[in-house]
Amino acid sequence: MKRYLIGFLFSALLIPSMVNGQQETNIPELLGYPAGSKLLIIHADDMGMSHSTNAAVIKAFETGSITSGSIMIPCPWSAEIAAYVKANPGLDVGIHFTTNAEWKYYKYDGVLPATEIPSLLDKEGNFYPNIQAVALFAKPEEVEKELRAQIEWALAHGVKPTHLDSHMGSMYVNPAIFRIAMKVAHEYKLPVSLPLNLVKTAAPFLVNEVTPDMIGVDHFVMLPGEAVNGDWKTMYSQMINTLVPGLNELVVHLSYDNDEMRAIAVDHEDYGSAWRQKDLDLVMSDEFKKLLKDNNVQLVTWREIQDAVYKQ
Repeated sequence: MKRYLIGFLFSALLIPSMVNGQQETNIPELLGYPAGSKLLIIHADDMGMSHSTNAAVIKAFETGSITSGSIMIPCPWSAEIAAYVKANPGLDVGIHFTTNAEWKYYKYDGVLPATEIPSLLDKEGNFYPNIQAVALFAKPEEVEKELRAQIEWALAHGVKPTHLDSHMGSMYVNPAIFRIAMKVAHEYKLPVSLPLNLVKTAAPFLVNEVTPDMIGVDHFVMLPGEAVNGDWKTMYSQMINTLVPGLNELVVHLSYDNDEMRAIAVDHEDYGSAWRQKDLDLVMSDEFKKLLKDNNVQLVTWREIQDAVYKQ
């Protein structure tokens, strides 16, 4: 199983309804757009992972190159980005729920003490490097405690999260953890992600977990790990050209390709330092913005969706 096989594949908006994997609610109309509109969230993962990541994401927000992002609360630079988000309350920023530390030397553990979440930690006291270990060893009740702790950390630091997603997809490795994620997200009034174009093939064991009160992303796109040596402009052009009417989400990974990020991502080309610089350059380019315009794409945020879902 590749590290992003399940990651970024799932979100659930807690509004009616889904029948046989098809949405009945028209998301564009819900957000005030014509029914056939192509809506797109451009989402930056891994905020707080490094200073390099934070600086790149801030630049992307300030140039209108992304519409959304989410914070890895357990990472060392989360406080820096939380302070920025608090000072800029209009940003669309959620929780990138983290239970994995996949890099070779760059490690971290949970918000909670190790004594409260022992099943989430390896023998060194860090999060597991892969999602297989989460699936095998993580106790659902400890996952729930750590998820709540990460959300509460954000709230305590002045971040009012607009949505919930999952680093490497660890929330979705089995039905028990999926149910916990949905329960906690609903309590905190946070949309989460469930891409209808991928869930049936990527995680068929979750199909029976999708209930009538959930709808999701019509079309989810992200570069796969094997794209590391591909042509960024061509690959992103193909993704944008295949967006569909309804809600689309494009996930990108942004950082500056500098000494800090190269040290973190040593021996890890996919989603590594150079990759993240190319993502940053791409979303900030005039060519990419023209591509969106030429495809009649309307940029939206999770905040808009959160407001529409929970307006009552």
